[in-house]
Amino acid sequence: MQRLLIGFLIVCSVLFSVSCAAQETAVPMLVEKQRFSFDNYTTLGGEVIPQVTIGWESYGELNETKDNVILITHFFSGNSHAAGKYAADDMMPGYWDSIIGPGKAIDTNKYFVISSDTLVNAFPNDPNVITTGPASMNPATGEPYGLDFPVVTIRDFVNVQHELLKSLGIEKLHAVVGASMGSLQALEWSVAYPDMVERMVSVIGAGAMDAWTIMALEHWARPIKHDPNFNGGDYYGGEAPLTGITSTLAMITQQAMHPVIMNMRAPQPEVMPETALESVLNSTPVLDYLFANSANRAPLADGNHLLYLVRANQLFVAGHDGDLASAMAKVKAKTLFMPATNDLLLQPYLARKVVEVLKQQGKDPQYSEIEGIWGHLDGLFSIPSKAEELRAFLESE
Repeated sequence: MQRLLIGFLIVCSVLFSVSCAAQETAVPMLVEKQRFSFDNYTTLGGEVIPQVTIGWESYGELNETKDNVILITHFFSGNSHAAGKYAADDMMPGYWDSIIGPGKAIDTNKYFVISSDTLVNAFPNDPNVITTGPASMNPATGEPYGLDFPVVTIRDFVNVQHELLKSLGIEKLHAVVGASMGSLQALEWSVAYPDMVERMVSVIGAGAMDAWTIMALEHWARPIKHDPNFNGGDYYGGEAPLTGITSTLAMITQQAMHPVIMNMRAPQPEVMPETALESVLNSTPVLDYLFANSANRAPLADGNHLLYLVRANQLFVAGHDGDLASAMAKVKAKTLFMPATNDLLLQPYLARKVVEVLKQQGKDPQYSEIEGIWGHLDGLFSIPSKAEELRAFLESE
């Protein structure tokens, strides 16, 4: 078992250490991070971002007609590194390497697979992330935007991806596939650009945030807002709110995992530990397990970026205009929904609601739950169990 620093998917979610049996290949698929920039993007809220830059990766070859494209949209704490390795000696491949590659469910011998970093990516200090957000330089002031950066939505993530695809001359998507927050983007693609998307796969996803989920997401924002170093989002010239970020990442880690796997992974609680009895300020091995990994990742994250991601997810309803039914009426793509049975973050009822609406409209969505003990993270670690279903859906007429 190898250790993988990874985080919440959604949502969905933020990087932490877990063990995962990586699929070994004699010759790894090597990939290169690329950069895309354009000027004057107008957000859904009507604000203009003068310069936008995002990173992207691709796997496989684009055919002459440019109609073999599959877009992968990433989860809350992820980025465009969906498969392959940057170098042969990298410890771990991209997060969905088990299903993306030559001969795999998303077969790069057939498809040109592309993935991009979102706006306001959670980890702008990661050298493998390229993103525009609050930590970026505002060309009007020469200083980081901070909270002057406009609020962005899932639709904005999709629209920026659309600009990237246009720059490559791509006008048709064989499929859009995403997990957690990526599933929100995938569904939004099918609503925003219905004539462009032929197939849509939503893994551990939803069609709209309900009150319960909006409240759960707010728990991720509050530790950052209440960190003394937050300073109303204006901290780039001083100390970053790392205590709040650490608490946020730890909370996301716990909520993304099911109690079964967390109890298997964490140290067994001691009975009446002496240090815990000495002071309520003392930690315990169980708490150290949760918070130590989050503290290690915190410097790569940005507090403002996390707040903007939380808000983008809280605001999500497919179509961003009207109710779910009116949005689903625009969908022309074939659809496949794969929630995780034991997901406690984006629970299966959220996906079932979308399926029910589509069926009421006379459409034929496919639905298949992922079984596993990882909870929300079954969308990453148990997805190979659905590889053949996914392959069949992508190859269907």
